[in-house]
Amino acid sequence: MTGTVRSVHLGVDSFGDRPSDPHLRGASVSVQALFFASYRDLLGTSKLDVELPDGATVADLVRELRGRGAPFTSLPKEPAIAVNRTYALHDETLRSGDEVAFIPPVAGG
Repeated sequence: MTGTVRSVHLGVDSFGDRPSDPHLRGASVSVQALFFASYRDLLGTSKLDVELPDGATVADLVRELRGRGAPFTSLPKEPAIAVNRTYALHDETLRSGDEVAFIPPVAGG
């Protein structure tokens, strides 16, 4: 399934008592999570469309993905991230249309 886009709605338990359907709870943002190299191999996909509540941060996206269970629990709690091709901190607020790249560690020498 490498290279395919899967559209997945993630529940938002970490955002309190809001319903898990973003259309029922109000404003939301749609982002595309991109996975490279070992993350792509681990997850079986290179792209994943994700809806999150308005105001969600990079950390919220990571938490939501890890909350989906295997194989997403294998993602680190604080992976290297780039939003729209620029390295980002985990407190950065996401906006609709953002591309969020999960950058795996690289060994070298």
